[in-house]
Amino acid sequence: MAESNFVDYVKIYCRSGKGGRGSAHMRREKYIPNGGPDGGDGGRGGHVILRGNRNYWTLLHLKYDRHVFAGHGGNGSRNRSFGKDGADKVIEVPCGTVVYNAETGEYICDITEHEQEVILLKGGRGGLGNWHFKTATRQAPRFAQPGEPMRELTVILELKLLADVGLVGFPNAGKSTLLSVVSSARPKIANYPFTTLEPNLGIVSYRDGKSFVMADIPGIIEGASAGKGLGLRFLRHIERNSLLLFMVPGDTDDIRKEYEILLNELATFNPEMLDKQRVLAITKCDMLDEELISMLSENLPENIPHVFISSLTGLGIQQLKDILWTELNKESNKLESVSSEKIVHRNKDIKLLQTELEAMGEDEDITYVDEDEIEDLDYEYEDDYEEEDWDDDKK
Repeated sequence: MAESNFVDYVKIYCRSGKGGRGSAHMRREKYIPNGGPDGGDGGRGGHVILRGNRNYWTLLHLKYDRHVFAGHGGNGSRNRSFGKDGADKVIEVPCGTVVYNAETGEYICDITEHEQEVILLKGGRGGLGNWHFKTATRQAPRFAQPGEPMRELTVILELKLLADVGLVGFPNAGKSTLLSVVSSARPKIANYPFTTLEPNLGIVSYRDGKSFVMADIPGIIEGASAGKGLGLRFLRHIERNSLLLFMVPGDTDDIRKEYEILLNELATFNPEMLDKQRVLAITKCDMLDEELISMLSENLPENIPHVFISSLTGLGIQQLKDILWTELNKESNKLESVSSEKIVHRNKDIKLLQTELEAMGEDEDITYVDEDEIEDLDYEYEDDYEEEDWDDDKK
């Protein structure tokens, strides 16, 4: 994975901008001896904003840019001049990105649509200038509010691919071969386990110019939900798929048992996956005759559509497309039904979070400290301030 451009897990440090200070300036002009307070307000600090972008398919652009800083607000000045608002920092992420707090494992938000925006960290409010505090009994307040402090947060960004159909199966079940046959995708194909080390997407053409998106997920093995093999790393991508296509080779000793093992791994990782519509494809059937296919059909799981296919000869490929299209267009199985409103993202287990970070190579401390900007900026209300003499007002 070190040489791959597909990055679906990164940890970054974010910091919003601090608010600008309000001004305590007193008006001094010729022929206006008692001008009174005219200090302006400080500007708002910049927000850190997440924005969905359908042109991104990976988090690679964030892997080498781990520090995200928004601009600080400008200070207020004389003549009730407002300080400039700090520049917002927008983080472009692919649709399907989920955000977690890297310290507590708490789920924060989910970006699923193009140009959807979520304010991850709000910038500090600017302080009020002294002209806000003048009253009939206090006509010359010589104090103003400071700006609110900046906020900082270290977050984990996880990409969960959005697709109509997700391929689920053991290594060497024929998932990549099927994707290469039904779409223009060209995944790596070889006769050894874990050939696929990253998810692949392909657009499957159907009748009358219609199409749907198919995702090839790296092979799952028994115990994947507990961290064995590559399954734990890529099981998250299956959560986004509208329909699951289970693929079991026809030469397997017990097709039903292998299917149940795969189903159990998904249920252990996230029980809500059992609510997804499922289709079973028995692959590598080019050497099976009709009699053997009939015998195997008697021992297949009930209440699930199945089809015998061969990516080499094209056996059952069109029938598989028909079944997938029919299941996808059921009212209860639209892609929208598995949107962020339906998927319940669980908080990460804090006990396992450090282990997960180490496994993903994201366990390094990326906290940023700028010594020149360390200030005590705890927000206080104007009643807590004491009046003091300002030297610049006397000049």
